[in-house]
Amino acid sequence: MRLNDSRGRPLRDLRISVTDRCNFRCTYCMPREHFGNDYQFLAKEKILTYEEITTIVSSLLPLGIEKIRLTGGEPLMRRNVIELVRQIRALDSQIDIAITTNGILLEKYALQLKEAGLSRVTVSLDALDNEVFQSLSDTTNSVDEILQGIEFCREIGLPVKVNCVIQKGVNESQIIPIIDYFNQISITPRFIEFMDVGTTNSWNYDSVVSGDEMRKIIELEFGQLEKVESNYPGEVANLWKMKNGSQVGFIESVTNPFCGDCSRARLSAEGSIYTCLFASEGHNIRSILRMDASQEQIGDAISEIWKGRNDNYSEQRGTVEQIKDRVEMSYIGG
Repeated sequence: MRLNDSRGRPLRDLRISVTDRCNFRCTYCMPREHFGNDYQFLAKEKILTYEEITTIVSSLLPLGIEKIRLTGGEPLMRRNVIELVRQIRALDSQIDIAITTNGILLEKYALQLKEAGLSRVTVSLDALDNEVFQSLSDTTNSVDEILQGIEFCREIGLPVKVNCVIQKGVNESQIIPIIDYFNQISITPRFIEFMDVGTTNSWNYDSVVSGDEMRKIIELEFGQLEKVESNYPGEVANLWKMKNGSQVGFIESVTNPFCGDCSRARLSAEGSIYTCLFASEGHNIRSILRMDASQEQIGDAISEIWKGRNDNYSEQRGTVEQIKDRVEMSYIGG
């Protein structure tokens, strides 16, 4: 069965936030002035258990779900997240299970994650220069710790992607070094336009480095890029091939929105379904879970939510009144 929303977009991907906590305070996601020592994170009893998450995933398998991505916050901060990967893998041997992480704990957990059934890892890394990295991430951890985790994934055969958020006047200087480094180890870096997710990151258009601007920077160093045809409808990253055969990706939600093919739903750590990264409100699934709803009933509830979905915020950005209380990225993942 294929479940489509009101615009004919299927539900293929579920992004699951397993925690709202993170060990970084990235300026574009969890700036310390808003997420300081006195910030009240979700209480343990409000967060979905692994069994509850697995029940939701199980309810969506008959509806055509193909990909699961575990996010946060920082998902590797959730105690024994390996067990969640194992439970989801037990449901379906073919479903794609990925995780997005800042990479600090990756070396510690990568082998266990792979053995539990994880398909691949995406590492968020916005700079190779340690000073720039620490400033952006507001951390005392070093880039080397993340690079060690990535290298360990390569050694054990766990596929890795690297995502980099680029902000004007902040880290454009890192584009070329990042390409240089990851091309040498056959990893495709993907550059993300700075987005207006949430309301705490002081976003404005002037802070955006567009995909076109990034490609011009790259072409000055490496020569002309050639557009690569998408692998499937709704692919988030536009891939371009370099003269040496390596590829580089661009996620251009601001200047080249992909709402028309968006097939992603998001599940917050406390059990609400969000139908758009830029939404202000979710749909509470935890309550029916804890009222002992069956898998079929949970699937029916999510089906009705998805069928009514009409989101296309990125296509409307700048032409509609800004939503004042958009959900924060740290709450529902990227």
